[in-house]
Amino acid sequence: MRKEPLVSIVRMDPKEMSDGADALTICYSYEFTPFGELLLAATARGLCYLAFVTTGKEAVLDELKHRFPNALYKQESDAYQQHALTLVLGLETTAEEPLSLHLAGTDFQLDVWTELLKIPFGDKTSYGMLAAKLNRPKACRAVGTAVGNNPISILIPCHRIVRSSGALGGYHWGLDRKIALLAWEEEHQQQKHALCSNYGSETLKKEK
Repeated sequence: MRKEPLVSIVRMDPKEMSDGADALTICYSYEFTPFGELLLAATARGLCYLAFVTTGKEAVLDELKHRFPNALYKQESDAYQQHALTLVLGLETTAEEPLSLHLAGTDFQLDVWTELLKIPFGDKTSYGMLAAKLNRPKACRAVGTAVGNNPISILIPCHRIVRSSGALGGYHWGLDRKIALLAWEEEHQQQKHALCSNYGSETLKKEK
């Protein structure tokens, strides 16, 4: 099994997000998985969105377009989307480099999403513990908001966040799906075809 990080976050340049991201071309496709249908979307630099189809394809596509309102959209698959699908399904990948996640967000959001990547496969942690790891122990509510704004389901594993009481709490794509993801991870934690210890913890690459 691979030991190196499976994904890495690359921050979008502010220029790429200017004017409603009109400089971006985003390719997207829909794929079926055991956890439900997914919308996968990528720029020329990496996966930028991964979400479950919960209320119809048009609704989830509208959510993507709300993030990048003036981008050019093409319904077609690409290497980033296929790489992501391989990781979601827990299959061995022949890719030599981690999957690039090309994300827009505040410094705080990107810090939270990067910390989420460090939660081991099959484990869970609380909002409070996540805030403590960020050296922001009193920022649980802000951490929760950033977790809720995570644009990459599964691969940035916000489903591994629970309440301090141990209760599962909410999940943007439905509690039943969160339960299914956690159960699948627990079942496959020790199997060879499961993902390695986490989905990746590559240091955030910030544009200069």
